[in-house]
Amino acid sequence: MAVMVLERDAQESEGDAVWASFEDFVTRRGPALHHAAWLLTHDHHKAEDLVQTALGRTFSRFAALNRPGSSYEAYVRTTMYTTFASWWRRKWNGEVPSTIEDADLSHHQASPEVSTDIVRALQSLPRSQRAVIVLRYFEDLTEAETARTLGISVGTVKSQSSRAIAALRSSHHLLDEDGGSR
Repeated sequence: MAVMVLERDAQESEGDAVWASFEDFVTRRGPALHHAAWLLTHDHHKAEDLVQTALGRTFSRFAALNRPGSSYEAYVRTTMYTTFASWWRRKWNGEVPSTIEDADLSHHQASPEVSTDIVRALQSLPRSQRAVIVLRYFEDLTEAETARTLGISVGTVKSQSSRAIAALRSSHHLLDEDGGSR
């Protein structure tokens, strides 16, 4: 089996890439997976836990899915999102900090597509709405893909998205100094 060596930007998905090894996959796609996890959790350590949990759950399928026409990365991402969804479905979610710590933000401030204000506005959303917004608008999934990934109906995706967008429009984190939206 030929191994495709792809030289793409870290932001791009590697699609149907065939990886030389599991370690190669983690090395090359780990930062993109961590970024998506951080957008969901807003916590560097929880994002690491989420990625590690997803990689641990999918490791046994690496050999079967590491072939042309199959996307191991899509499998890992789906596992990551369903794991996150199961975390927010629990009755008790642990301690929740009342503010974002600067250390957590500094790790991702270099990313041009995610400003501190956007991160703070996303943090103010309920976890279910935040998951839908991250999948729909940061990961560019369709409503159907988002619903399938989170294990909810398309109607729930639409309603959660609508409520989240309404909340973001009125978020004080995203209003300019005269009170208007940025």
